[in-house]
Amino acid sequence: MKDFHARVDAADTCPKLLRLNAREFPDATALREKDFGIWKSFSWADYHARTRDLALGLLDLGLGAGDVVALIGDNRPDWVAGEIAAHAIGGMSLGIYRDALEEEVEYLLSYGEAKVVFAEDEEQVDKLLGLADRTPALRHIVYSDPRGLRKYDDPRLLSAETLAARGRERHARDAGLYDRLVDATDPEAVAVLCTTSGTTARPKIAMLPGGRLLRHAATYLAFDPKQPGDEYVSALPLPWIMEQVYVFGKALVCRMTVNFVEEPDTLMHDFREIAPHFVLFAPRVWEAIAADVRSRIMDTSPLKRRLYDLGLKAGFSALSRGRRSWVAEILVFRALRDRLGFTRLRSAATGGAALGPDTFRFFQAMGVPLRQIYGQTEMLGAYVTHRAGEVDPDSVGIAMADEIEIRIDDPDRDGLGEVVARHPNMFTGYFKAAEETAADIRDGWMHTGDAGFFDQNRRLVVIDRKKDLAETSTGHRFSPQYIENKLKFSPYVAEAVVLGADRPAITAMLCIRFSIVSKWAEKNHIAFTTYTDLSSRPDVSALLRTEVEGVNATLPAHQRIARFLLLYKELDADDDELTRTRKVRRGVINERYAEIIEAMYAGATEIPVDTTIKFQDGTTQRIRTRLTVVDLAGSAAPAESVAVAAE
Repeated sequence: MKDFHARVDAADTCPKLLRLNAREFPDATALREKDFGIWKSFSWADYHARTRDLALGLLDLGLGAGDVVALIGDNRPDWVAGEIAAHAIGGMSLGIYRDALEEEVEYLLSYGEAKVVFAEDEEQVDKLLGLADRTPALRHIVYSDPRGLRKYDDPRLLSAETLAARGRERHARDAGLYDRLVDATDPEAVAVLCTTSGTTARPKIAMLPGGRLLRHAATYLAFDPKQPGDEYVSALPLPWIMEQVYVFGKALVCRMTVNFVEEPDTLMHDFREIAPHFVLFAPRVWEAIAADVRSRIMDTSPLKRRLYDLGLKAGFSALSRGRRSWVAEILVFRALRDRLGFTRLRSAATGGAALGPDTFRFFQAMGVPLRQIYGQTEMLGAYVTHRAGEVDPDSVGIAMADEIEIRIDDPDRDGLGEVVARHPNMFTGYFKAAEETAADIRDGWMHTGDAGFFDQNRRLVVIDRKKDLAETSTGHRFSPQYIENKLKFSPYVAEAVVLGADRPAITAMLCIRFSIVSKWAEKNHIAFTTYTDLSSRPDVSALLRTEVEGVNATLPAHQRIARFLLLYKELDADDDELTRTRKVRRGVINERYAEIIEAMYAGATEIPVDTTIKFQDGTTQRIRTRLTVVDLAGSAAPAESVAVAAE
């Protein structure tokens, strides 16, 4: 498996490569799923047969070339089989995030004119049925988990088993039909419709040809090789471009085993059971793991805390010299890696958003071979990463291949400008959006909208979104994202929004990490009822003040946070405050919290709030509280009690 590109040349679409793997390695494990506490394995032959049955079932429903098949739910074997089945009949797959609200689902299904949706379970079926006549193109809803659905009576509902049975019947009538369909798949035909992050508006939909997905995966593998039988845990949502590259691109090309956890809540437990050879986590997951480690250390004995602190200090000291510390290994890191399931890791990556350098160094000191990856949906995911042994947390690395070109447009005197790139396996444009395609792709180059520069070693350094780089009214430039990532290294900070564009000073709105701050509060005998109540407590403000002051000590004077407050709720993707990959939608934040922001800059020490929030199940809750503004140049006013009344 030395020449990954040769493998793709032999089978240049996902259905072709799946068929080739099933023929050459029928009994090798391709997929594994945990269900009711038991890991169930699927061979390449099983995977191919399921895909064939679903594809012929779709054909029997009247679907064919150019039709859109949507998928929504957790990462499951039927998702990957259903997606390749859509490609096999010449259709296009459209992944939708499992926690998308009805409005988002309606927009994507209507815009994509999806005729069939693979829905995992009752939760997703209810969401789709609730759309009623708002998605007229939708003909069939195919569900995999029948629990709770036997009482449903809707002509559009169809179980995945029934669909597969129809496919098997079609195969029995014409045994060569599926092979003819697969042979006819075109590597340059659009196979995947992949949503972009949509930080400013509704997500755009990138059109990705199947052959380009595989060729780009082969380029990635040549730079960061994987082997047949390597274990990978599919932890990130399948609609995200990088999970598409790993689960459909890399897995098919190098024949690694993809594992699906039982539930999102059991991720780390199931992860440890597999102990994968490589891992891809979003920054929010790495941040949560680091926070959980520090939280657990807080609950140990004074001796263990002392040993942890000594080990961590030794690890960071050795890391600064480009070495590993045997003292840190013995005291902390060997046992910690085992507890986390990192014992067999040969490669680890973070992508989708920026990861703070402090969090990055924490895992490197632990012995996790973590690298940054950088890319966009339009560029088939990552095309920049670090070379093994040359990892620099302040950069995102170098281009993975000579065929990938990167330049900096309109650089300032420090070399900072817009990152612009191109390579042969880019997307072919935005779905039904020629004008937007023309705006982002000029002369074959993708204008990313990111601000960056090349360091002295020609490694790419990405600072922030170009539009998000800010300057205070006193003329000092700063990157909100950079400061936010430093704040989120604290185990007590879940989200941070840094403000200050065209303002006299930099301020911040913070969301506490409730699971950890609540544990800290209980340990310190601080009574509270809800998230809002806890975030209003004076002791919590004092705790977060210490954390912010620690971050300020690492920043230049003109980039330090002058004032901050703790928000009364968590930022939520369901409220459009974050994207599904947890990037802050700054425009939404500035509009939604405008009164609070203005009051903070007006010098208020307390800001009254009387608002109603709506939950995913449709219920509402009225929140009345007073936000304390902590002035780091002065003293914070005491917080008042909180009244929360359900409506």
